[in-house]
Amino acid sequence: MDVAIVIPARYNSRRLPGKPMVSVAGRSLLHRVVAIAQAVRGVGDVFVTTDDQRVAQHAAEAGVSVLMTSPECATGTDRVHAALSQMSKRPDAVINLQGDAVLTPPWVVQGLVDAFHADPSVGMVTAAVHCSWRQVDEIEDLKRQSPTSGTLVTMDKFGRALYFSKAVIPFLRKREGEMPPVHRHIGIYGYSADVLDELATLPQSPLERAEQLEQLRALENGIPIKVVVVDYRGRTHGSIDSPEDIPFVEAVIAREGELVAG
Repeated sequence: MDVAIVIPARYNSRRLPGKPMVSVAGRSLLHRVVAIAQAVRGVGDVFVTTDDQRVAQHAAEAGVSVLMTSPECATGTDRVHAALSQMSKRPDAVINLQGDAVLTPPWVVQGLVDAFHADPSVGMVTAAVHCSWRQVDEIEDLKRQSPTSGTLVTMDKFGRALYFSKAVIPFLRKREGEMPPVHRHIGIYGYSADVLDELATLPQSPLERAEQLEQLRALENGIPIKVVVVDYRGRTHGSIDSPEDIPFVEAVIAREGELVAG
């Protein structure tokens, strides 16, 4: 399998303009995410895709290939598909690693890449973390204050997604067993090139509109999604969406160390 990683990076973030170039503990956000991608094994190429020349120049300084895409791309998936169409050598599969995923460990991305190498028939793959009872309590507390924060996923016994939701699923009638059957979704995706082509032609689906979760479009159209259960190995999950997130991420890096050496 020829697997590529594509990093969508927009300059005009509504909450944090110029986000790819903001400094995070002495290194730019984009350079940090590129380093994470470059640490993953079994990957043919790493690309940054953007609609802004300032981001393109900054990406080139990190020694990564850049693919320019239209500002009309509505989602990160649309931008990754637009990038795919520009590649001189079309890969078999593409990992979409968002440009703000600064605390995503390389081994989490590795899990998605390995899924394609283990089974070339996989069309779409994503990641999840198996929650402890303490983590379920924390999620439920957070949902009471911020119902749309965090996404949960349920799977069948073969690891294929049954449903994604902003609600805590499954509903827990009893609190028993060592580990609850609750998994927190990690918003990183891999697509076979053919599935990415198909998704680009599909309109928004009813469940996707209801939950505002793009991945439900695949499920509603019969596209299986393999869920890789990953372990953060004690690392803190997070990304940068607003200026307030920067000190939080810097504190995590100071406390837990660098994911990839600069």
